[in-house]
Amino acid sequence: MKKFLLSLVALLSPLLTFAQEVSTSEKIDAVFSDYTGWFVEAIFYEIPFSEEFQIPWVLIVLIGGALYFTIYFKLINFTGFLTAIKVVQGKYEDIEKHGVDTLYGDQTPNEGENIIETIRDDSADGEVSHFQALTAALSATVGLGNIAGVAVALSIGGPGATFWMIVAGLLGMASKFAECTLGVKYRDVGEDGTVYGGPMYYLKKGLGEKGAGGLGKVLAILFAIFVIGGSFGGGNMFQANQAAAQFVELFDFQNDNAGMYFGIVMAVLVAVVIIGGIKRIASVTEKIVPFMAGIYVLAALIILGANYTAIDDAFGLIFEGAFSGLGIAGGLIGVMIQGIRRGAFSNEAGVGSAAIAHSAVRTKYPASEGIVALLEPFVDTVVICTMTALVIIITNYDAGFLEYGTPITEGVEITASAFDTVIPHFSIILTVAVILFAFSTMISWSYYGMQGWKYLFGRGRVTDMVYKVLFLIFVIIGASISLGSVIDFSDAMIFAMVVPNIIGVILLTPIVRKELNKYMNAIRKKADAISDGADDVNKHL
Repeated sequence: MKKFLLSLVALLSPLLTFAQEVSTSEKIDAVFSDYTGWFVEAIFYEIPFSEEFQIPWVLIVLIGGALYFTIYFKLINFTGFLTAIKVVQGKYEDIEKHGVDTLYGDQTPNEGENIIETIRDDSADGEVSHFQALTAALSATVGLGNIAGVAVALSIGGPGATFWMIVAGLLGMASKFAECTLGVKYRDVGEDGTVYGGPMYYLKKGLGEKGAGGLGKVLAILFAIFVIGGSFGGGNMFQANQAAAQFVELFDFQNDNAGMYFGIVMAVLVAVVIIGGIKRIASVTEKIVPFMAGIYVLAALIILGANYTAIDDAFGLIFEGAFSGLGIAGGLIGVMIQGIRRGAFSNEAGVGSAAIAHSAVRTKYPASEGIVALLEPFVDTVVICTMTALVIIITNYDAGFLEYGTPITEGVEITASAFDTVIPHFSIILTVAVILFAFSTMISWSYYGMQGWKYLFGRGRVTDMVYKVLFLIFVIIGASISLGSVIDFSDAMIFAMVVPNIIGVILLTPIVRKELNKYMNAIRKKADAISDGADDVNKHL
């Protein structure tokens, strides 16, 4: 650890010296914009259906895929919701660890007596529990997209953008289910028990089984490249940027390089965690995410409770704006695009990133984790993003701190202003929340990017170290440049991941359905056995 931190300091010293001579933020921002502008334009190229009707092609792929999965899996977004809650609670942990036939199949009387002892060593592969996998994945989604992203969407698309964010979240539940099921199905497990998973593996192995090995390899390589870029962009620089912005704003630092100094401190803290791998990351996120999300949601509920008479008016604005545009540039389509774009950026459904974290779960039934994963877009977008939007809309009635249709660059500050109108000085707590959310998101995305890096460059200490050093350097870069360049590049890299992932998942949907049927049959078999008098083994584990 000491050698690693010393090496990091040595690498950052030239950057720090440079920062003392010129304004780092402006220089980095200009260079960054020059080198990434073409990629952003390509990813968000708008297909002109008419003079006023233009939609980014990548959103068509994303929403089209989500609609297909929703229909194909017979509204799994809704029919699987209660089952997902039970799985997270551990109601089916016994069959997931040992298989339903081992525990509840046809047994002779003697076999039944010692079943608990005989299954001790017959556990499933994996490194983390359902809850840890869920919080690790949620830590990469719940955070600044909910706090800053919602404010950005409202500033551009008005209240109506909230409706389309909710739609994106509900449809995204089916996408998350499908990709995370495949993540567990086609994961690699090393001799030491370390799990390597994600779209890279199910694209290559899954499509290989279907006789499309060449296509699978190409899509896997493309995804690996994009997930590395996404880890540096949306999973890193955007987080560091907004955390630094809120910190500098709160304490009114005048130093041009204050953001960079904040980034260096954040990079050191991130380094301490990411060296430990997914187990360390899951251990940290399962504590940070529920705690900070709980505080944030509680504060939002307090504000909504204090203004409960205005909630119906706020929803009225949301629905009216969703289908009229309310004078927003681009009208209905402009509002729809902003809502879906920010909703997708927030919950990452269809992107494939979450499948990397969920692939490390301990289970013998891949669909069990797919069902757990569908909770993410609901919690992240349908619940938390909607709460944030309602708070901003309601408090903006009197405070007037946000003019709809006028793009902003200070997403976090707008949300902080909204909370401060009802809970004085809550911006201080929000600053802590932003920093912790940014921290948890960065450590989770470092794992995502690392998996892509390993896939491309092999598994070893040297390759791991190269990636980690690069990731930490990007923490500092993100804290030092303007939001404009960061958010454009972040969106572009994350949305680029959608293309190879959605193509592969659509081709592999029959495999997902087979796994879903297998798991649901196992649940029914357990229920039938218990109703016939069998003991619930879950009580003894």
